[in-house]
Amino acid sequence: MAPYFETAKSFADVPITDEGVDTASFLVSSTDFVNMFGLLGSGVFAFVQADLKSNIGGVRSRYEATSDRSTTLEKLVLYEAERHECHGTACLVRLIRGLLFACQALQNMQNDDSSELHICFKRSYDTNLRHHHSFIVRSAVSVAIRAVPHRRDFYIRLTQGGSHEKFDAELTKWLAGLETIVMRMKAFLENGGYGRV
Repeated sequence: MAPYFETAKSFADVPITDEGVDTASFLVSSTDFVNMFGLLGSGVFAFVQADLKSNIGGVRSRYEATSDRSTTLEKLVLYEAERHECHGTACLVRLIRGLLFACQALQNMQNDDSSELHICFKRSYDTNLRHHHSFIVRSAVSVAIRAVPHRRDFYIRLTQGGSHEKFDAELTKWLAGLETIVMRMKAFLENGGYGRV
């Protein structure tokens, strides 16, 4: 059986047109990305997974209720704004925020191969999420980040016996695709006054 990373939908394959980011493909890629963290064992990335899963669910609910008007993430937001609704949009803002955190943490890991994983995640947390959280949440996240696996264990679990080099190459493509999406959506949401990522 092929390692999970070889069968999961990559953010690099999510279509982006003039109308925006394809909602259905984005939701599949986001779900597959979150499920990848499940390979690390229960509880290790629970603080990331629970938040991302909840927000994916909120965006998916809006999409499924109005799929003809929500074919792109941008259209989903605009449709809700027209109707003076915001649940799907609020979930999307938090989802983009969480994906930006995960993206930059993993980019830190790839760019700084001398640092342990918890350092890479802490850098990203301090940059992207810390200012959104209360002291109590920051304390809990700090403890959770210290519990992330060592770099070597992280690679062993995620490659599932596959090639580390192939995983790194695929992860680089995933993260480049994810970065394109999150930066595009961050600008769209913030410039339109729909939410601060």
